[in-house]
This record gives sequence, C-alpha cells and structure tokens, in this order.
Amino acid sequence: MDFPRPYSLTEIADLIEGKVFVKGTGDVLGMNELHIVRPGDISFVDHPKYFNKALNSDATFVIINKEVEAPAGKGLILHDKPFDAFNRLSLHFRRFKSCNQVISASAEIGEGTIIQPGAFIGNNVTIGKNCLIHANVSIYDNTVIGNNVIIHSNTVIGSDAYYFQKREDGYEKFQSGGRVILDNNVEIGASCSIDRGVSGDTFIGEGTKMDNQCQVGHDTIIGKNCLIGAFAAIAGVTVIEDDVVLWARVAINKDIVVGKGTVLLATSAIDKSVKGGKVLMGAPAIEVRQYWKNYVAMRQLPELLKKIK
Repeated sequence: MDFPRPYSLTEIADLIEGKVFVKGTGDVLGMNELHIVRPGDISFVDHPKYFNKALNSDATFVIINKEVEAPAGKGLILHDKPFDAFNRLSLHFRRFKSCNQVISASAEIGEGTIIQPGAFIGNNVTIGKNCLIHANVSIYDNTVIGNNVIIHSNTVIGSDAYYFQKREDGYEKFQSGGRVILDNNVEIGASCSIDRGVSGDTFIGEGTKMDNQCQVGHDTIIGKNCLIGAFAAIAGVTVIEDDVVLWARVAINKDIVVGKGTVLLATSAIDKSVKGGKVLMGAPAIEVRQYWKNYVAMRQLPELLKKIK
C-alpha cells in the first residue's frame, strides 16, 4: 500500500505509539508484508525466527519488538506488539468508511458501463468502459476494474482477507488495507468471492474467465487468459501464471506458484508449486498419465493380495 505522501519515521512511530531506535535513511513511502515489500516500505516482525528475514528484506523500515543491530540504512521502530502496530497503520490509512448510497459519489464509472439494480459500488471504486455489473454484485471500497469486464450476480469483490493471529483469548484479525484489481476483459461468474490484499493488491489478469462460486484469497495474483472452473478455492498469496486452466472444485494452497499453461483437472488439489505446461490430476496432484497408471495398479491390489495369501 502506498501512503498519500512520504512520512518521516518519527511520524509513523507517533501514529503507532512506538519508539524510533534506528533512524534509517529517507522517508516511509508505504507499507507491506514481508513477502511483497519494496524499498521505502515499512513492514513488521514479531518473532525472533523471522528477525533475520525482515532485517534483510527490501523493507527500508521495520517495526520490531526487540532492540537489534540493523543493516546499514535500515530504520527500526520498537513496539511491544508489532502486529497490532501494523494493523493500526492499516486502519489509519484505509479505515472503513460507511456509504449511504448504492453507488458512492466518489466512484468513477466509465462510459458505456451498465450497473444493474441492486448492485453496490463502494467508495473510491474505479470501473472502466463498457462493463456489465449484474444485479446484487457488491464491489467494496478502492477496487479497480478495467474495461469490458463482466461480473455476475451476488459476487463480492474486495472482501476482507481471511487472516488471523492466534491469541490466548481467541483470534486477532489482520486488518485489510489492500485492493482488488481486475484487468480488461475479465469475466467473474455468479456468487464468487475475491478478497482484497492485506497491504498489497489481489490481481486478476486480462482475459481471465471465472465460473460460478469461486474463492480467491488475499494478495493472490492470477495471470492473463486463465480459465477457472466452478467451486475453485484459491488460497491467499498464490501466483497463478498466464494460460492456466483450473477445472471444477480445484483447491490450491497458499504461498505457491502455478506455472504458465498448467492444467489442473477437476477435483484436484496442490500444496506446493508446480512447473508450467503440464496436465495434473489428483490430491495431491501429479501428472495425469502417472495418476492413471497408479489408479490401474491400485485396482489390481485386491487380486494380488489374494495370491499372496
């Protein structure tokens, strides 16, 4: 997430009631989680296991709960609860704002776009030209939609990330300050849910088509010209490259990459990254020819066991 203007590290520390103990270099330009940080960003770390990763990341500034030696140019803010401090920044820069109109006065709607009755368009939403938004679609704040996009009824674009930290008294919500971006010529089926990023953006690339009742998790990036079948469940922080085909009821775990041109057949699931250009099946998915070989072998097991006895 980019800030509306550069902030000094002291200003950020004051916002979260923290203490600057290493000033660092330059101003704070935005905030992001460690997996997507850029130079000028502030991030956070609250466990010694990840201190080294945070301190050597691209983040120029880090909120941390222990005084440590910082690499050259890195600025550090000391805070007892870095997770809470990061949430506080999200709420400061992207706090929820109620809207008393069906289409917010701050929304920008392109020429030729049709919005059917019952659709809700939130604050600071941008929709391009010649789009079709069907009845009862909900498009949450700050969403960006390109040209020639179709969104079918009851779909929700920009809902909060499903992301919580375990506490002694329950779970603490990781506040969502990111956006959803749909590129040109995207089509989203009915009753889909696309979560916004926590601090970055959830992105769906040009020409991608999604069937009904699909879920896309926070900070996921989907490439160009992908086909995503009904009931697909895609976890957060996943990268799906161009020309991927996911058939019905495919499940994809978080933090993985699905290579260009991959085809996942119906009801398959993957929990680790896969190279592109292959047809996969099963849970966990393997190459389809190997899957069927394994299946045939398993069908023969009962007779083999009888012979052994």
